[in-house]
Amino acid sequence: MPSYYNKRMIRYPLYGLIAVSLALLAIIAFYYWWITAIGLVFLGALFYMAFYLEQKTNEEIENYISTLSYRVKKVGEEALMEMPIGIMLINDDYIIEWTNSFMASCFNEDTLVGRSLYDVADTLVPFIKQELNTEIVTLNDRKYRVILKLEERLLYFFDVTEQTQVEKLYEEERSVLAIIYLDNYDEMTQGMDDQTKSSLNSLVTSILNNWAMEHGIFLKRVSSERFFAVFNEKILHDLEKEKFSILDEVRETTTKKNVPLTLSVGVGSGVPSLPDLGTLAQSSLDIALGRGGDQVAMKQTNGKVKFYGGKTNPMEKRTRVRARVISHALKELMLESDKVIIMGHKFPDMDAVGAAIGIRKVAQMNQKEAYVVINFNELDTGVKRLINEIKQYPDIYSRFITPEEAIEMATEDTLLVVVDTHKPSFVIEEKLLKKIDDVVVIDHHRRSEDFIKNPMLVYMEPYASSTAELVTELLEYQPKNEKINSLEATALLAGIIVDTKSFTLRTGSRTFDAASYLRALGADTVLVQKFLKEDVDTYLQRSKIIEKVKFYFDGIAVACAPENVICTPVLTAQSADTLLTMDGVQASFVIAKRGENEVGISARSLGNVNVQVVMESLDGGGHLSNAATQLKDVTIKEAENLLLKAIEDYLEGSQKS
Repeated sequence: MPSYYNKRMIRYPLYGLIAVSLALLAIIAFYYWWITAIGLVFLGALFYMAFYLEQKTNEEIENYISTLSYRVKKVGEEALMEMPIGIMLINDDYIIEWTNSFMASCFNEDTLVGRSLYDVADTLVPFIKQELNTEIVTLNDRKYRVILKLEERLLYFFDVTEQTQVEKLYEEERSVLAIIYLDNYDEMTQGMDDQTKSSLNSLVTSILNNWAMEHGIFLKRVSSERFFAVFNEKILHDLEKEKFSILDEVRETTTKKNVPLTLSVGVGSGVPSLPDLGTLAQSSLDIALGRGGDQVAMKQTNGKVKFYGGKTNPMEKRTRVRARVISHALKELMLESDKVIIMGHKFPDMDAVGAAIGIRKVAQMNQKEAYVVINFNELDTGVKRLINEIKQYPDIYSRFITPEEAIEMATEDTLLVVVDTHKPSFVIEEKLLKKIDDVVVIDHHRRSEDFIKNPMLVYMEPYASSTAELVTELLEYQPKNEKINSLEATALLAGIIVDTKSFTLRTGSRTFDAASYLRALGADTVLVQKFLKEDVDTYLQRSKIIEKVKFYFDGIAVACAPENVICTPVLTAQSADTLLTMDGVQASFVIAKRGENEVGISARSLGNVNVQVVMESLDGGGHLSNAATQLKDVTIKEAENLLLKAIEDYLEGSQKS
């Protein structure tokens, strides 16, 4: 290559010199013809030299190009056949038409030509049919990233076995942080002497240490009721497979010692940053405790939460100190606001309305105007009777407003109190929730992953029988300048009675304390019974639902309302309650339409079946023995199939754990 470049540099100046010389000779010819003759001879020699160099250069260029073309072609053929990348051509019938030698060696065969892809690698056929651009497949225990060129029916295979092994190793070795909390340690150890308490501590520590050693976990006790555990993702997967059996082991072992302790575990995983792991673990623990304890919560980076355990009814362990602190904090928030708006859940029951009336009274005690949001088109018979009774008290009834009126009067200084729910999708008016920044949540349901964002104050107690019970306790610590009248006390008592099924379910000592306080304020039990009376039509509707009952698995009753009948949430709940009173029924589920495109499921149990977990798998929630969900755009039959699948999955998980 350099020689013809040099010749070009000689050749071009020669042509220039010849042109200049001809011009000079033309001028000299007028004066000295003999000099012109000599010059022409000299120019002829120069022209011949330039022509010779031109020919020689062209020959060298042609030889170089032909040699390079040969080399490139040879290298291309060599690379195509010998490069460590598999190449395969197939036809429309998935018959292999050609492969390079590397592709054949991947299958330990001399040639694959003429073979069907169904015989050689049938996992590739769905990938090709779906017209995916790239996919990782396993062939002969090796991992390959396959790239498809659909128009050419061409497949490229890149061996990524080592890469996937490294990625898997990285995933398995990522750090996981867990915070383990003894739910009821303070309650169990109150009154114990030092020796008994030391014996209990040793027992729990021994159980947890053995569990940690068995699974390769670093465990450190940091306080009397709190442990830190550090492990990796591989160990976490093993713990998930056994459904965190440590929960059952601690509960059962300590129960035999007559000190039934339970664990709550918050797990942080999926992020590389240790501070973020700690934040996730603490957040998960808060959720587990908010749901009643005795369970594991794993908050994932996508916001979803996994739960394990939660088999037992939560033990009552809230204190009056907490109620007093919350009551004072609520008072301060109300004093800083221009008005208070209270909102419950859609199709409000006695508990939601009673609690809202109680919070309105708290605001009134602090000289703040308060309004209760209610949709008068979504009231069941009992709540309608309560509203009709409230009409006799104009000062209270005038404070009941529609969602549209609430949105219109809300300002940036307004305080919104959400009662008897913590899910944004369940409130009466989501637009109101989005408009008001200052939000307080008061609820007695177990916390789910769907939670109102950034509330200023949260008072969630799954140990309480009802939200009305929590509000009653808050009232006790408010200024006494406004007396609670008989109707307000009756509304709160009605909420407690409805949610406890007349003090038969989820009833603790504090429930009776709250009821006693309300009775002393003039709560009318006869009026409560009047509110809760049902008409003959409702009784007959419930009977028609119950007569359709079917029994599945062991003691699980499922009843479906007719497809063309729209039932209220109260009716489906009452039907589930009635089924639960039948002999041999451990859990009951009632499915009914709630609107044109919505089907509701009410679930009840005696405690052996955690209906909350079943309903959460269908995007619902509630308590261990009382839960519900709403499904969009499904028929009754489709909802029944989804429910049966959820129950089956729950029972399989319970048996494994």
